[in-house]
Amino acid sequence: MNEVKELVKDRAGVILSNLLSQGGEYGEIFYERSRTTRMELEDRKLSRISHGHDEGVGIRLLKGGKTFYGYTSRPTFENLLSIAKTLARGEGCGPIAVGRCYVEGWTPTLIDPDSVDLHFRAEILKRAEDKARSYGDKIRQVLCVLMDKTREILVVNSLGEMAEDVQKRVVFFVEVVAGDGEVLQRGYESAGGRKGFELFEKTPPEAVAQRAAERALLMLSAKPAPAGVFPVVLSSEAGGTMIHEAVGHGLEADLVQKGLSVYAGKLGEKVASELVTVVDDATLPDKNGSFSVDDEGVSAQRKVLIENGYLVGYMYDRLRAMKEGKRSTGNGRRQSYAHIPIVRMTNTFIERGRDNPEDIIKGTRRGVYVVKMGGGEVNTVTGDFV
Repeated sequence: MNEVKELVKDRAGVILSNLLSQGGEYGEIFYERSRTTRMELEDRKLSRISHGHDEGVGIRLLKGGKTFYGYTSRPTFENLLSIAKTLARGEGCGPIAVGRCYVEGWTPTLIDPDSVDLHFRAEILKRAEDKARSYGDKIRQVLCVLMDKTREILVVNSLGEMAEDVQKRVVFFVEVVAGDGEVLQRGYESAGGRKGFELFEKTPPEAVAQRAAERALLMLSAKPAPAGVFPVVLSSEAGGTMIHEAVGHGLEADLVQKGLSVYAGKLGEKVASELVTVVDDATLPDKNGSFSVDDEGVSAQRKVLIENGYLVGYMYDRLRAMKEGKRSTGNGRRQSYAHIPIVRMTNTFIERGRDNPEDIIKGTRRGVYVVKMGGGEVNTVTGDFV
């Protein structure tokens, strides 16, 4: 039994009543417990094994257009009540209905990360490195990293809503450095998502290492890209990175409301080709950005942001939605219980089109085909991105 979570459920009414005793539009209690394990194998040595645990509660009050927030890593009833009273700047108690609307979610897993011992994890890393090293003497360095995180959250608010979710994620990546004389190149490949260790039944560690090693070796003979202005054809993976940076951040309502987005005030206007439909979807199975409820207890949703080239919506958390008299789109995300929620994307992408990819390639006489991107950044005010 999770004693702290049960405490929050049982005493939420008293805590929220004190929180709103001096007025306010919205009160919320956010509980989080997380467990993280990380193992690294570098050049045939286990260079790092770590296991972390954190637990705490954050309390938020929205009052007069302002946000008041407090948190504690020692979540006793006395500490939580003290935070609520401090935020309210007064004492008193009024009736608060708790849990009239209840939502519960979990991550379906076949092999729960909590059931996997260190020996099995180390064997996964060793299999990956052995595969990368099998490509010969040009492989100079291999780093394999395996991480998993279990995150348990509970959100109770003054609207009578209570939501729980257990989120499990596994991340595995391999980085290979290949060399030929003084030339060094890097290859990187990753796998993971909202799932358990059954990940490695569909995506063996050898497959991840193979792609990383082959990419590093291929880069040793890579030529500089041609200079000039060219048509660019993006693979679906590379296009996802571009949409996230170039478009997604500008559609987050906090930036829009501050006038820091090129898309501010453009609802209903054409902002892209009629072939482009952009979606943010937290309901996709197994994806890293997926969940049952967001960090404000709002159920995961699929949102169309740009439809056939026209801007039709933004992404909202509760605070930004309240400012416009709208409902949250389930995009409230927190770094941890010690941080207030902000608007952030989930899984953002261009919807599948009707054109045949082969026809796109055939129709491009000379251009650049981008298979994979690293990171990027955007100036949301102008829309310029790199």
